[in-house]
Amino acid sequence: MKRLPALWLCTLLVHAGLAQAEPSRIGALAGQWAADVSRLPIPEPMRPKRVTITFADAEGGRLATRVEVVDASGHVLFAESVAELNGTAVPVKGDLEADMAAASMPAPNVLVMQLVRGGVPGSTRVYTLSPDHQSLVETAANVGDDGRPFMRTHQFSRVR
Repeated sequence: MKRLPALWLCTLLVHAGLAQAEPSRIGALAGQWAADVSRLPIPEPMRPKRVTITFADAEGGRLATRVEVVDASGHVLFAESVAELNGTAVPVKGDLEADMAAASMPAPNVLVMQLVRGGVPGSTRVYTLSPDHQSLVETAANVGDDGRPFMRTHQFSRVR
């Protein structure tokens, strides 16, 4: 009988280890990413000093996102949300371009995010993770003030 509690303990430890080893819903996308601001199509004196995006797992298999921009004057702007990965709209907190977002992951290395402000579509962003999981390409599709669509591509490197 004395062996039974030890067996239960071993079983619990094995199951706990398996639960911890279970892969993240967002996989290798999880982490902090820094934009190569030198490549931004903005005149150098107006470029942000830093742009980072952090993706993390949130409770219930959701995606937590935090974008932080340190502008040319050193002012910190941010946006953060916790979204289902099923395209359902969620609120965005902060002072960047969106007050609502929806996200999905059509493939393990691709995240698609739609941003809206005041009920008006802002941009659709597609994040594509490199095969070595060390770089991320953001393709942002927008509509200009003239009503014409345009796209921008930004390069990010893994910070952690």
